[in-house]
Amino acid sequence: MGIPVEFKRYLEINLPQRQSAFLWGARKTGKSFYLKRRFPSSVVYDLLNTEVYWRLLEKPQSLREDVLAMSQEELGHPIIIDEIQMVPQLLNEVHWLIENTDASFLLCGSSARKLRRDGVNMLGGRAWRYQFYPLTYSEIPNVDLLKALSRGLIPSHYTAINWGKSIKAYIRDYLTEEIKAESLVRNLVAFSRFLKVAAHSNGELIHYTNIAQDCGVDKKTVKEYYQILVDTLLGYFVYPYKKQSKRKDLVAMPKFYFFDIGVVNGLASRRLTDLNGMIAGLSFEHYILMEIQAYIGLNDLDHDVHFWRTHSGLEVDFVVSDADVVAIEVKIGSTVRQSELKGLVDFTMKENPVRSLVVCQAPRRRLIELPDDKVITVLPWEEFLQMLWRGDIL
Repeated sequence: MGIPVEFKRYLEINLPQRQSAFLWGARKTGKSFYLKRRFPSSVVYDLLNTEVYWRLLEKPQSLREDVLAMSQEELGHPIIIDEIQMVPQLLNEVHWLIENTDASFLLCGSSARKLRRDGVNMLGGRAWRYQFYPLTYSEIPNVDLLKALSRGLIPSHYTAINWGKSIKAYIRDYLTEEIKAESLVRNLVAFSRFLKVAAHSNGELIHYTNIAQDCGVDKKTVKEYYQILVDTLLGYFVYPYKKQSKRKDLVAMPKFYFFDIGVVNGLASRRLTDLNGMIAGLSFEHYILMEIQAYIGLNDLDHDVHFWRTHSGLEVDFVVSDADVVAIEVKIGSTVRQSELKGLVDFTMKENPVRSLVVCQAPRRRLIELPDDKVITVLPWEEFLQMLWRGDIL
């Protein structure tokens, strides 16, 4: 049971008249609630409603009949179809209605995989694309870092009294049962094993062969499982940074991060009790990545997030690049010494990023001076996030 808290979400969907859009995001991130509050006068088709689902599944043209009977006042607001991937055939009707009437649509979903797999009409550029995320620093008054790192940032989990049970229910009812219901995997037992193995290796280099052995499937299947998580918006790959480097000693394997820290903790059966130690450090790194990814996505920026690592073990947690490059190292401690930043120092000296930052629990900002007038800036985590959401980092 959750404490009723309403968060002011960062996303602003402002659609010109007759402009349609997709809104994608993992389940329970708050998409439906947001749309109903943002467009209170819109007609809503909720495909999680059994009656609505079966009516439109059996007769998709019912949508056309409904819309043709709507008043001009109703057509003045986007028509919301929630969980559009459940009835892909509706997109042909939506396409026709966009072309032949004054109707516009907001198509909300948690997975485009089924739509792409079945060769469904994706409206050919007629709909803008937005993405929704778990809660961010910009949306939560007085962020409790330990709570965020242990419960995660899905709204109902962050505010729940018995958040552990909520996360278990999410894993059981969605990550396994609904994946199965959409026929995305045949061997649900193997997929369940994979989820746990993937959670334990969250944020680490992916060794497909090792994971395949742990799951009892082949390497090709493991790659397909990871792609399912990406397509259902349950996680994302972070690839090594090589764009401007001529070095030959860089690793080529990607890393994978789930979309939410609390889900990772639930899958891995672990709980954080304080902000110290390896698990806290991994969770903190994951949290900072989530904030960076959400800021880029919600502001529609053309930035890529990578990591940088040599075979000798030098590493920078995140390298964010467009025309410029920002290097970011994440440390859970409050005291960070230059000797702990060998990877960031090496990258700063040889790759010339516009900024090199360390995010940690330090009480105040400080500078680490390097040769050739280069500098690493150590930032308290809240100062970093305030700067990020003001647009002062990227």
